[in-house]
Amino acid sequence: MKTLKMFTVAAAAALSVAVSPLAWGQAGKDKTAAASDMTDAEVRKIDKDNSKITLKHGEIKNLDMPGMTMVFQLKDAAMLDKLKPGDKVKFKAEKLGGAYTVTAIEMAK
Repeated sequence: MKTLKMFTVAAAAALSVAVSPLAWGQAGKDKTAAASDMTDAEVRKIDKDNSKITLKHGEIKNLDMPGMTMVFQLKDAAMLDKLKPGDKVKFKAEKLGGAYTVTAIEMAK
C-alpha cells in the first residue's frame, strides 16, 4: 500500500511538471492571438449621442471583412472619451445582436 501511495504521488508530481509548461505556453499564445485580432484603423467621426464611431479600417479577419470605412456601434460609450477624428487606433469588433460592434479600442503605438 505504501508503494502504491508513493507511486501515485510521484506520478502526480511528474504530470504537473509536464503539463505546467504547456499551460503557460498556451496562455502566452492566447495573449499573442488577442493582440493579433486587433485591426488598424483611423477615427473618421464620433457620434457620442448615439454611441457610434466611424472608422477607416483594414481587414477585420474574425468578421471576414475587407478594409473599408464604416460606422460601428460601441459596446461601451466611454470608449469615445479619449478619441477624436484623425486618431490612429487598433480595435476589435464583433457582430453582436446583428450590429457590428467595437468591443475594444486603443490608441495605436
